[in-house]
Amino acid sequence: MASAEPQPRFGQSVKGLLSDKVGSCSGDVIALTRQVLKGSRSQELLGQAARNMVIQEDAILHSEDSLRKMSIITTHLQYQQEAIQKNVEHSKNLQDQLRHVLK
Repeated sequence: MASAEPQPRFGQSVKGLLSDKVGSCSGDVIALTRQVLKGSRSQELLGQAARNMVIQEDAILHSEDSLRKMSIITTHLQYQQEAIQKNVEHSKNLQDQLRHVLK
């Protein structure tokens, strides 16, 4: 008994399989290309983040140095304030003594 549908010839089935494989490989190449591009973009973002961190680290170090200097200045100003207060007290004592002597 012969079949109603003609059997595909060997060459035609191989062409069909080959075409399917080429299509599948093309899809895989496209997916791989997308992943490479995505990885490249991620690498760019990581590089930019690293550069920003270095800039921030420099700013933090500069701020830390400024705070240290301001702390030293504050300490010196406190010493000067104490010295001025002592001198004011001494001058009041001298004024009192002068008033007492002049009476």
